[in-house]
Amino acid sequence: MELPSAGFFMSDTLKNKYWNFNKQIDLSVLIQLVFLAALIVGTWVNLQQQLSLLQHDITSLLETQKIFQQRIEELTRTSITYEYRLRSIEKYIPQADIEKSRDM
Repeated sequence: MELPSAGFFMSDTLKNKYWNFNKQIDLSVLIQLVFLAALIVGTWVNLQQQLSLLQHDITSLLETQKIFQQRIEELTRTSITYEYRLRSIEKYIPQADIEKSRDM
């Protein structure tokens, strides 16, 4: 009669050890999951900050591009105006006057 009770006692001891082992594993897994979640949240926050900086940089670049484009258009208009003025001057100056000024 003692043998079955001893076996039963051994079985309870093994169950307790097994449960403790699983409890330790579960706690370890839980800690790892918490750290993983913290890492994911930290990475997400960092990505949001990087996206915010990138959005600011792109907005700044677009504004600079608009200003540069306006300057290019203004220079193009000025260049065309000067080209027409030069053609007008060349058209109305008699050829003889140009040759006389070269001789002097």
